[in-house]
Amino acid sequence: MESSLLWSEVLPAGATWSHVLKRGTSLKITDVEGNANVAAYFLNFENPSERFNLPDTLKAQHTARLRAGHVLFSDMGRVLCSITEDTVGWHDPLAGISNAALIEKKYGKTTYQKSRNDWYQNARDGFLVELGKYGMGPRDLHATVNFFSKVVVDDGGSMQYVGNNSPKGSYIELRAEMNVLVLLNTSPHPLSDDATYSAKPVELSISRVPAPMRDDRCRNLCPENTRGFVLTELYFL
Repeated sequence: MESSLLWSEVLPAGATWSHVLKRGTSLKITDVEGNANVAAYFLNFENPSERFNLPDTLKAQHTARLRAGHVLFSDMGRVLCSITEDTVGWHDPLAGISNAALIEKKYGKTTYQKSRNDWYQNARDGFLVELGKYGMGPRDLHATVNFFSKVVVDDGGSMQYVGNNSPKGSYIELRAEMNVLVLLNTSPHPLSDDATYSAKPVELSISRVPAPMRDDRCRNLCPENTRGFVLTELYFL
């Protein structure tokens, strides 16, 4: 996809980031070391009550994983972002995010005062801090996804984490179909089987990209996606 790079930076391990990704731009997330986990949450910046709808995203596209060609639906049936590029092939939408109690139970307790930037952070607290910058709080945090991580569900309904899912240099690119408030956090996956706290950094880059055409892969993946794009286009008329 032809694009024009506007900005890039590295998001450190265990850190949280937010940005209003404008319609007509894309966000590329690159796993610089391998085996990263990036928890992500999405809202319509212009109307934050419209947010990422996980059940509709999975049901409409008949999937339990995210990959290139899929879109992220809002709870109003519109498309927040499209996954236009992806070298991993499996991103987890099921397992949720880490919190302080889980991190402490798995890895022990640390504090910033004692460990400084090496303290063990978690995705939930990071997201709540970022949401507070936009006048939002715990009631505004709903379903999330975990980019670069793989979780499978066995016949009994138990979720199993699959390690080594993302090689070094893997990336995913999200095209904004609305003006989307994107929140990211690089704390470990909540089901990670690593014995030690193993957050990894990622590189973020934003580019200007052309609007999707009628033959766009994400638009035409299934009839539900096509309807989602039509509703999104109507929103901007």
